[in-house]
Amino acid sequence: MYLTLLHAGKRSTAKMHLSITFARLKHMLSKAKIKLVQSLVHKKHRDTLGLFTVEGNKSVMELLRSKIHVNSLFATHEWLITQPVSTFANDTQVYEVTPQEMKQLSCLTTPGQVLAVAVIPESVSSIQDSPGHILALDGIQDPGNMGTIIRIADWYGITHVVCSAQCADTYSPKTIQASMGSFLRVTTLRCQLNEFLTECKQPVYGAVLNGKSTYEVNMPEHCVLVIGNEGSGISPDVLPFIKHPLSIPKRGEAESLNAAVATAVLCDNWARQLSSSIKI
Repeated sequence: MYLTLLHAGKRSTAKMHLSITFARLKHMLSKAKIKLVQSLVHKKHRDTLGLFTVEGNKSVMELLRSKIHVNSLFATHEWLITQPVSTFANDTQVYEVTPQEMKQLSCLTTPGQVLAVAVIPESVSSIQDSPGHILALDGIQDPGNMGTIIRIADWYGITHVVCSAQCADTYSPKTIQASMGSFLRVTTLRCQLNEFLTECKQPVYGAVLNGKSTYEVNMPEHCVLVIGNEGSGISPDVLPFIKHPLSIPKRGEAESLNAAVATAVLCDNWARQLSSSIKI
Protein backbone atom coordinates (compact mmCIF):
# COMPACT_ATOMS: atom_id res chain seq x y z
CA MET A 1 0.00 0.00 0.00
CA TYR A 2 1.01 3.59 -0.38
CA LEU A 3 -0.45 6.92 0.65
CA THR A 4 -1.30 9.72 -1.69
CA LEU A 5 -2.14 13.17 -0.39
CA LEU A 6 -4.70 14.99 -2.47
CA HIS A 7 -5.46 18.67 -2.22
CA ALA A 8 -9.18 19.09 -1.60
CA GLY A 9 -9.41 22.19 -3.80
CA LYS A 10 -8.81 25.90 -3.40
CA ARG A 11 -11.05 26.39 -0.41
CA SER A 12 -10.58 28.82 2.45
CA THR A 13 -10.23 25.97 4.91
CA ALA A 14 -7.43 24.48 2.82
CA LYS A 15 -8.40 21.03 4.08
CA MET A 16 -6.55 17.98 2.93
CA HIS A 17 -7.92 14.46 2.73
CA LEU A 18 -6.15 11.16 2.68
CA SER A 19 -6.78 8.55 -0.02
CA ILE A 20 -5.40 5.04 0.34
CA THR A 21 -5.10 3.02 -2.85
CA PHE A 22 -3.82 -0.41 -3.75
CA ALA A 23 -0.99 -0.42 -6.27
CA ARG A 24 1.11 -2.83 -8.24
CA LEU A 25 3.32 -3.24 -5.17
CA LYS A 26 0.73 -5.72 -3.94
CA HIS A 27 -0.60 -7.26 -7.15
CA MET A 28 1.54 -7.48 -10.27
CA LEU A 29 -0.28 -7.67 -13.60
CA SER A 30 0.92 -10.85 -15.28
CA LYS A 31 0.43 -12.10 -18.83
CA ALA A 32 -1.68 -14.93 -17.43
CA LYS A 33 -4.00 -12.45 -15.72
CA ILE A 34 -4.34 -10.44 -18.95
CA LYS A 35 -5.22 -13.62 -20.87
CA LEU A 36 -7.78 -14.59 -18.23
CA VAL A 37 -9.55 -11.23 -18.49
CA GLN A 38 -9.43 -11.36 -22.29
CA SER A 39 -10.94 -14.87 -22.27
CA LEU A 40 -14.08 -13.61 -20.53
CA VAL A 41 -15.31 -12.13 -23.79
CA HIS A 42 -16.31 -15.73 -24.66
CA LYS A 43 -19.33 -17.35 -23.02
CA LYS A 44 -17.66 -20.74 -22.58
CA HIS A 45 -14.92 -19.19 -20.46
CA ARG A 46 -17.41 -17.11 -18.45
CA ASP A 47 -19.39 -20.28 -17.73
CA THR A 48 -16.28 -22.30 -16.85
CA LEU A 49 -14.73 -19.66 -14.59
CA GLY A 50 -17.99 -18.20 -13.26
CA LEU A 51 -16.69 -14.68 -13.94
CA PHE A 52 -17.68 -11.69 -16.07
CA THR A 53 -16.33 -8.20 -16.76
CA VAL A 54 -17.78 -4.76 -16.12
CA GLU A 55 -16.28 -1.61 -17.62
CA GLY A 56 -16.77 2.11 -17.13
CA ASN A 57 -16.76 4.25 -14.01
CA LYS A 58 -20.56 4.39 -13.49
CA SER A 59 -21.18 0.66 -13.87
CA VAL A 60 -18.11 -0.35 -11.85
CA MET A 61 -18.99 1.99 -8.98
CA GLU A 62 -22.53 0.58 -8.87
CA LEU A 63 -21.06 -2.93 -8.97
CA LEU A 64 -18.77 -2.16 -6.02
CA ARG A 65 -21.78 -0.98 -4.02
CA SER A 66 -23.80 -4.10 -4.86
CA LYS A 67 -23.85 -7.55 -3.27
CA ILE A 68 -22.00 -9.12 -6.22
CA HIS A 69 -18.48 -10.17 -5.30
CA VAL A 70 -15.75 -8.34 -7.22
CA ASN A 71 -12.86 -10.73 -7.79
CA SER A 72 -10.39 -8.22 -9.15
CA LEU A 73 -10.25 -4.62 -10.29
CA PHE A 74 -7.95 -2.98 -12.84
CA ALA A 75 -7.65 0.80 -12.87
CA THR A 76 -5.37 3.62 -13.90
CA HIS A 77 -3.42 5.61 -11.33
CA GLU A 78 -5.67 8.63 -12.00
CA TRP A 79 -8.77 6.63 -11.06
CA LEU A 80 -7.27 4.88 -8.05
CA ILE A 81 -6.10 8.02 -6.26
CA THR A 82 -9.68 9.33 -6.17
CA GLN A 83 -11.00 6.27 -4.32
CA PRO A 84 -10.97 5.75 -0.53
CA VAL A 85 -9.91 2.32 0.71
CA SER A 86 -13.53 1.61 1.74
CA THR A 87 -14.40 1.40 -1.97
CA PHE A 88 -12.93 -2.09 -2.20
CA ALA A 89 -13.74 -5.30 -0.37
CA ASN A 90 -10.84 -6.77 1.60
CA ASP A 91 -10.52 -9.74 -0.75
CA THR A 92 -10.71 -7.77 -4.00
CA GLN A 93 -7.40 -7.84 -5.85
CA VAL A 94 -6.65 -4.32 -7.11
CA TYR A 95 -4.21 -3.69 -9.96
CA GLU A 96 -2.88 -0.33 -11.06
CA VAL A 97 -2.50 -0.46 -14.85
CA THR A 98 -1.23 1.83 -17.55
CA PRO A 99 -3.52 3.04 -20.37
CA GLN A 100 -1.71 0.64 -22.69
CA GLU A 101 -2.38 -2.29 -20.36
CA MET A 102 -6.03 -1.23 -20.09
CA LYS A 103 -6.28 -1.47 -23.88
CA GLN A 104 -5.12 -5.09 -23.63
CA LEU A 105 -7.70 -5.87 -20.95
CA SER A 106 -10.66 -4.00 -22.39
CA CYS A 107 -13.01 -5.13 -25.15
CA LEU A 108 -14.03 -1.52 -25.85
CA THR A 109 -12.68 0.52 -28.76
CA THR A 110 -12.02 3.37 -26.34
CA PRO A 111 -11.30 1.88 -22.90
CA GLY A 112 -12.19 3.73 -19.73
CA GLN A 113 -10.11 4.05 -16.59
CA VAL A 114 -11.48 1.06 -14.71
CA LEU A 115 -12.48 -2.56 -15.37
CA ALA A 116 -13.79 -5.09 -12.85
CA VAL A 117 -13.96 -8.87 -12.91
CA ALA A 118 -16.90 -10.13 -10.85
CA VAL A 119 -18.40 -13.46 -9.85
CA ILE A 120 -21.54 -14.45 -11.75
CA PRO A 121 -24.37 -14.64 -9.19
CA GLU A 122 -26.26 -17.87 -8.63
CA SER A 123 -29.16 -18.30 -11.03
CA VAL A 124 -32.66 -17.85 -9.66
CA SER A 125 -34.82 -20.96 -9.98
CA SER A 126 -38.21 -19.30 -10.34
CA ILE A 127 -39.93 -15.93 -10.51
CA GLN A 128 -43.49 -17.21 -10.91
CA ASP A 129 -44.63 -15.52 -7.71
CA SER A 130 -42.97 -12.20 -8.48
CA PRO A 131 -45.33 -9.23 -8.33
CA GLY A 132 -45.86 -6.72 -11.09
CA HIS A 133 -44.88 -6.74 -14.72
CA ILE A 134 -42.60 -9.45 -16.14
CA LEU A 135 -40.79 -9.20 -19.46
CA ALA A 136 -40.28 -12.48 -21.32
CA LEU A 137 -37.70 -12.44 -24.11
CA ASP A 138 -38.06 -15.02 -26.84
CA GLY A 139 -34.78 -15.37 -28.73
CA ILE A 140 -33.32 -11.87 -28.37
CA GLN A 141 -29.94 -12.63 -29.89
CA ASP A 142 -28.21 -9.28 -30.08
CA PRO A 143 -26.42 -8.56 -26.77
CA GLY A 144 -26.84 -4.82 -27.34
CA ASN A 145 -30.60 -5.28 -27.55
CA MET A 146 -30.53 -7.56 -24.51
CA GLY A 147 -28.70 -4.98 -22.40
CA THR A 148 -30.90 -2.15 -23.62
CA ILE A 149 -34.07 -4.10 -22.77
CA ILE A 150 -32.73 -4.77 -19.27
CA ARG A 151 -32.08 -1.03 -18.95
CA ILE A 152 -35.62 -0.26 -20.19
CA ALA A 153 -37.06 -2.72 -17.66
CA ASP A 154 -35.12 -0.95 -14.90
CA TRP A 155 -36.39 2.45 -16.06
CA TYR A 156 -40.02 1.34 -15.84
CA GLY A 157 -39.61 -0.44 -12.54
CA ILE A 158 -39.78 -3.95 -14.00
CA THR A 159 -37.57 -6.08 -11.78
CA HIS A 160 -37.83 -9.47 -13.51
CA VAL A 161 -36.93 -10.55 -17.04
CA VAL A 162 -37.34 -14.13 -18.28
CA CYS A 163 -34.99 -15.15 -21.11
CA SER A 164 -35.39 -18.12 -23.41
CA ALA A 165 -32.41 -20.43 -23.93
CA GLN A 166 -31.82 -18.80 -27.33
CA CYS A 167 -31.33 -15.31 -25.90
CA ALA A 168 -27.96 -13.57 -25.77
CA ASP A 169 -25.98 -14.15 -22.59
CA THR A 170 -26.92 -11.79 -19.78
CA TYR A 171 -23.24 -11.52 -18.77
CA SER A 172 -21.81 -10.84 -22.22
CA PRO A 173 -19.61 -7.71 -22.10
CA LYS A 174 -21.86 -6.04 -24.70
CA THR A 175 -24.99 -6.86 -22.70
CA ILE A 176 -23.45 -5.53 -19.50
CA GLN A 177 -22.24 -2.38 -21.26
CA ALA A 178 -25.63 -1.70 -22.87
CA SER A 179 -27.46 -2.18 -19.57
CA MET A 180 -25.52 0.72 -17.99
CA GLY A 181 -25.62 -0.89 -14.55
CA SER A 182 -29.27 -1.98 -14.73
CA PHE A 183 -28.21 -5.64 -14.67
CA LEU A 184 -27.62 -5.09 -10.95
CA ARG A 185 -31.27 -4.24 -10.29
CA VAL A 186 -33.10 -6.51 -12.74
CA THR A 187 -33.32 -10.24 -11.98
CA THR A 188 -33.04 -12.49 -15.04
CA LEU A 189 -34.14 -16.08 -15.33
CA ARG A 190 -32.99 -18.27 -18.23
CA CYS A 191 -35.37 -21.14 -19.00
CA GLN A 192 -37.53 -22.87 -21.61
CA LEU A 193 -40.04 -20.11 -22.24
CA ASN A 194 -42.92 -22.41 -23.17
CA GLU A 195 -42.50 -24.27 -19.87
CA PHE A 196 -42.46 -21.01 -17.93
CA LEU A 197 -45.63 -19.80 -19.67
CA THR A 198 -47.35 -23.14 -19.08
CA GLU A 199 -47.08 -22.58 -15.34
CA CYS A 200 -47.69 -18.84 -15.51
CA LYS A 201 -50.86 -17.65 -13.77
CA GLN A 202 -50.67 -14.09 -15.06
CA PRO A 203 -52.25 -12.91 -18.34
CA VAL A 204 -49.76 -13.14 -21.21
CA TYR A 205 -49.40 -10.33 -23.76
CA GLY A 206 -47.14 -10.48 -26.79
CA ALA A 207 -45.71 -8.08 -29.38
CA VAL A 208 -46.80 -9.19 -32.87
CA LEU A 209 -47.28 -7.48 -36.23
CA ASN A 210 -51.03 -8.01 -36.52
CA GLY A 211 -52.29 -7.70 -32.96
CA LYS A 212 -54.63 -5.21 -31.37
CA SER A 213 -53.32 -1.67 -31.00
CA THR A 214 -51.50 -1.29 -27.72
CA TYR A 215 -53.31 2.03 -27.28
CA GLU A 216 -56.66 0.23 -27.23
CA VAL A 217 -55.66 -2.41 -24.66
CA ASN A 218 -55.60 -1.91 -20.90
CA MET A 219 -52.79 -4.01 -19.54
CA PRO A 220 -53.10 -4.96 -15.87
CA GLU A 221 -50.37 -4.26 -13.35
CA HIS A 222 -49.60 -7.97 -12.99
CA CYS A 223 -48.94 -9.51 -16.39
CA VAL A 224 -46.28 -10.96 -18.71
CA LEU A 225 -45.17 -9.20 -21.89
CA VAL A 226 -43.41 -11.39 -24.48
CA ILE A 227 -40.94 -9.78 -26.92
CA GLY A 228 -39.88 -11.91 -29.88
CA ASN A 229 -36.71 -12.39 -31.88
CA GLU A 230 -35.33 -9.41 -33.83
CA GLY A 231 -35.96 -11.04 -37.21
CA SER A 232 -38.61 -13.72 -36.82
CA GLY A 233 -40.63 -12.47 -33.88
CA ILE A 234 -42.27 -14.77 -31.34
CA SER A 235 -41.45 -18.43 -32.00
CA PRO A 236 -44.17 -20.95 -33.04
CA ASP A 237 -43.93 -22.90 -29.76
CA VAL A 238 -44.47 -19.74 -27.69
CA LEU A 239 -47.14 -18.09 -29.86
CA PRO A 240 -50.04 -20.28 -28.56
CA PHE A 241 -49.48 -18.84 -25.06
CA ILE A 242 -50.08 -15.28 -26.26
CA LYS A 243 -53.70 -14.66 -25.29
CA HIS A 244 -53.46 -10.90 -25.82
CA PRO A 245 -51.53 -10.06 -29.02
CA LEU A 246 -50.38 -6.43 -29.19
CA SER A 247 -49.13 -4.22 -32.00
CA ILE A 248 -47.72 -0.72 -32.19
CA PRO A 249 -49.65 1.20 -34.89
CA LYS A 250 -47.43 2.66 -37.60
CA ARG A 251 -47.95 5.69 -39.79
CA GLY A 252 -44.91 5.40 -42.05
CA GLU A 253 -43.45 2.72 -44.30
CA ALA A 254 -40.88 1.08 -42.02
CA GLU A 255 -41.25 -2.71 -42.01
CA SER A 256 -40.66 -3.13 -38.28
CA LEU A 257 -39.21 -1.65 -35.10
CA ASN A 258 -36.04 -2.65 -33.30
CA ALA A 259 -36.89 -5.11 -30.50
CA ALA A 260 -35.61 -2.79 -27.78
CA VAL A 261 -37.50 0.19 -29.23
CA ALA A 262 -40.72 -1.84 -29.39
CA THR A 263 -40.19 -2.92 -25.79
CA ALA A 264 -39.81 0.71 -24.70
CA VAL A 265 -43.00 1.78 -26.48
CA LEU A 266 -45.06 -1.05 -24.99
CA CYS A 267 -43.64 -0.57 -21.49
CA ASP A 268 -44.26 3.17 -21.65
CA ASN A 269 -47.88 2.64 -22.65
CA TRP A 270 -48.32 0.14 -19.82
CA ALA A 271 -46.73 2.56 -17.34
CA ARG A 272 -48.94 5.45 -18.45
CA GLN A 273 -52.06 3.31 -18.13
CA LEU A 274 -50.98 2.32 -14.64
CA SER A 275 -50.27 5.93 -13.66
CA SER A 276 -53.64 7.15 -14.97
CA SER A 277 -55.44 4.48 -12.93
CA ILE A 278 -53.93 5.70 -9.66
CA LYS A 279 -56.21 8.15 -7.90
CA ILE A 280 -54.43 11.23 -6.58
